[in-house]
Amino acid sequence: MPDAGMLFVIFIILVALAFDFTNGMHDAANSIATVVSTRVLTPRQAVIWAAFFNFVAFLIFGTGVAHTIGAGMIDIRIVTPQVIFAALLGAIGWNIFTWFLGLPTSSSHALIGGYAGAAIVKAGPGVIIAHGWVKTVMFIFIAPVLGMFLGLVFITATTWMSARRIRSGSTRPPAASSSSPRPSTAWATAATTPKRPWASSPV
Repeated sequence: MPDAGMLFVIFIILVALAFDFTNGMHDAANSIATVVSTRVLTPRQAVIWAAFFNFVAFLIFGTGVAHTIGAGMIDIRIVTPQVIFAALLGAIGWNIFTWFLGLPTSSSHALIGGYAGAAIVKAGPGVIIAHGWVKTVMFIFIAPVLGMFLGLVFITATTWMSARRIRSGSTRPPAASSSSPRPSTAWATAATTPKRPWASSPV
């Protein structure tokens, strides 16, 4: 019969699956809003599509992120099942809180923050491996700006090409033009349509 320690580890695995569920629930709008709002895919098709590629992503991109989080940000010697459990609870709580308010936050960063907070409470700030946080903190600020810039460039280019087709008398159906996913649509949909089924807010 498994001892108490093994049962606790199994329980933590179940909590990790619960976090994964809140991650998907929280990020659904970011992931599928574009293809659903443009009617490229139905909500059911989009969820299946996103779930499949989230599951197989490690085969394409590897496990570098997991390795960095697991051993490159916190002194691994102080990490215990209790620390991991506290990190998961913190991330789940943050996901639910921000989902309820409709805030577009990152579940990955919530997990990293919960992990760091639990480790600091256990052993003090000295457990933080500072150089392991540089890229993570940098891209908290860089990624939204870069995404906005690329979205503006892409939407400007597609608008210019659409106008050019209209001037040249193109007979391409409007529905076909409107069905191509655009990065800016995801931001617009998430920001302006919180009451639609695929929005991240329950209100």
